[in-house]
Amino acid sequence: MGLTDDDMARIRVHVFDELAAASPPAEWIACAAESAMSVAPVRAAESALGVAIADDQTVAALNRTHRGIDETTDVLSFSNVHFGEYYGDDRPPTSDPADFVLPPGAEPDVGEIVISHPQALRQAAAARRDARAEIAALLAHGVLHLLGYDHEDERDAALMRERERAAREAQRRAGLFD
Repeated sequence: MGLTDDDMARIRVHVFDELAAASPPAEWIACAAESAMSVAPVRAAESALGVAIADDQTVAALNRTHRGIDETTDVLSFSNVHFGEYYGDDRPPTSDPADFVLPPGAEPDVGEIVISHPQALRQAAAARRDARAEIAALLAHGVLHLLGYDHEDERDAALMRERERAAREAQRRAGLFD
């Protein structure tokens, strides 16, 4: 599972303090995200991203603020490179790519993924699967959303499922599920 220092610098992981004891280690989370990114086009696979392992209240507040849906969810993705419609109420996106200024020659991070750790645990228990496998699946799902994949119609959903399978296989090859 060894990540280089460059990999760890590109995949920033923040686990809420109160969840740290129950959450997989930051290196494991970074490796799961890196493995999911490896199935992406080369430019995206070399980009940086952030991952936060949060509580239900934080994820519900983000979901309410940015999607207009007043409930928790398992994973939210905030892309810095793909902008578009949010599925919730009819509010427009809260930001525009032109709002962010980068230094000359700098590429934007792919974005941020926020996972509700309690929701991931509930889903793992309901599916009778390991919590790490659930978190890895949510990371793969979140990464694909950051890269512009979606599942709002059957054609897009089938493509996203195929990419999720490839990401999960990359995670297995990385030794995340020994």
